[in-house]
Parts: sequence; C-alpha cells; structure tokens
Amino acid sequence: MFIAGSGEIGTGSYLAEKAKAFSELVKFRLSFLVAFSSSFGFVLASKGPIDWFTLTVLSIGGFLVSGASITLNQIAEKDYDRLMERTKNRPLPTGRLSVSEAYAFAALIGVTGLGLLLLYTNLLTTLLSVISMVLYSFVYTPMKRVGPLAVLVGAIPGALPPLLGWTAATGVISAEALIIFGIQFIWQFPHFWAIAWVADEDYKKAGFKMLPLGGEKNFNTAVQIMTYTLFLIPLGLLPAKFGITGFDSAIVVTVCGVLFLAQTFQLMRDPGRKAALKIMFGSFLYLPVVQIAFLLDKI
Repeated sequence: MFIAGSGEIGTGSYLAEKAKAFSELVKFRLSFLVAFSSSFGFVLASKGPIDWFTLTVLSIGGFLVSGASITLNQIAEKDYDRLMERTKNRPLPTGRLSVSEAYAFAALIGVTGLGLLLLYTNLLTTLLSVISMVLYSFVYTPMKRVGPLAVLVGAIPGALPPLLGWTAATGVISAEALIIFGIQFIWQFPHFWAIAWVADEDYKKAGFKMLPLGGEKNFNTAVQIMTYTLFLIPLGLLPAKFGITGFDSAIVVTVCGVLFLAQTFQLMRDPGRKAALKIMFGSFLYLPVVQIAFLLDKI
C-alpha cells in the first residue's frame, strides 16, 4: 500500500510539473493581453447588443493562437534563452519539456484556436490570425538577431489583436479598424525599445539587436522613443474624431499620452536604465488604461 501510494504521489507530482511547464510556455499574462485586446476591438466594433458567445470564443481562440506563437518562439530561441538571465529558467532551456513536446503542444493549441475562430467568427479573422502567427514566429523571431528592423515586423502581429476583434464583429477592415490597429502599432515602438534598453546586456549575450540607430543606449535612441510616443497623442484622438468613442475617453487618452511622453523627456535628459524602466512600466500601463477608457466611453 505504501509503495502504491508513493507511486501515485510521484505520478501526480510529475503531471503537475508538466502542466506548470506547459502553462509557462504560453506566457499567460501576455496571451491574456492578446485576448483582452481582441475583445476590446470586438466590443468597440459591435453595433447594438454584444454577442457574448462570439466574444468568448474570440477570446479563447486568440489566447490559444497567441500561446502557440509564443511557444514556437521559445522553441526557435531555446539555445539563446540559455544565455540570458531573464529566460534561462524557461521550460525548454531547463529541460522540463522536450522540443517534441513543445511542438505537439503548439500544434494542438494553435489548430484548436484557429479552428474556433474559423467556425465561430469568419475567414478574414482566421486568415489575419494565421498571418500574425507566421510573422511573429517565423519572421520576427529570426530577425531579432539580424537588426532593429525586427521591431517593425514584430509590431505588426503585436498590433493585430484589436483588428482581429473588429473583423470578428464586422467581417471587414474599415478605416476605424485601422485606427485602433495604428494606436497599438505605434505603441509597440517605445514599448519594445524600453524593454530592449533595460535588457540590453542580456540581449547582447544572445546576439539580439533590438535598439534603433546602431543599437546604442544614447540620446539618439531616446529621441526615437520620444518621437513614436509623441505620435500616440494625436492618434489617440482619432477614435473620438471618427465617432468610435466620445469626448470623455479623448481626455483620458490625451492625459495618458502626455504623461507617457513626459517619461521619454527624462530619458533624453538622463539616458540611463532607471529612466528606461519608467518608460517600460509606463508602456505597460498606457495600453490597458487607454483601451478600458475607450470601452467605458463606448458602453
């Protein structure tokens, strides 16, 4: 009885560890943000009562497709992840999961996610999801070791979730859809570059080249970050201009944009890690606050 019980405990512990490792592969918080951004676009585009069933399926499908893309990214970068402090404890570098297990997992959740989108949204949304997965996993990922153009490529799949939500609700890519895509697209640049600034030493160990203009942490790079952040202010007013949202959210978005921009001036004055960290955390706050403001104004 004791031996059998020990075996059961051992099996349970093994399965729990495997489940934990698989959950780490999908990067829950990042995939959740993808699902939230997709839902944001869907609600913003909806006319009349919200189709809660389609919204739920869209969120689940978006989460699964995002998780599959992130898993493929980690498979491709497993050898580089071993070199960096921030990634060396991921499931693949530590051997908690094998590459074959990760591939099988990515295929399972990717096909499931795309299947849900095809069955319950529309072909356009599904095709855009496939494009997002291909760009992120097979173009952006290898380009990170080539040069900073990778940030431009990565910004496309990073900005697609709200567009996917919009097309799931309407079936078309309209000017309004491109506006909400554009806001998230431009946001990617200060977001990516702030992270690259903070993690620069780690990135260099893996050969990743993410910073613009020669990859230096200097005034010129800070100006690039400031310039893209500046564009967020007029872009944030376009939803009100086009009647997607109202005046209240325009005020919130403008205040958020000005505060975000102010952080970049500090980096220009003192191009150091502390100022870059503030921009990084500011970028984490900016997008969800702006999206929630748009949603509340819409509802």
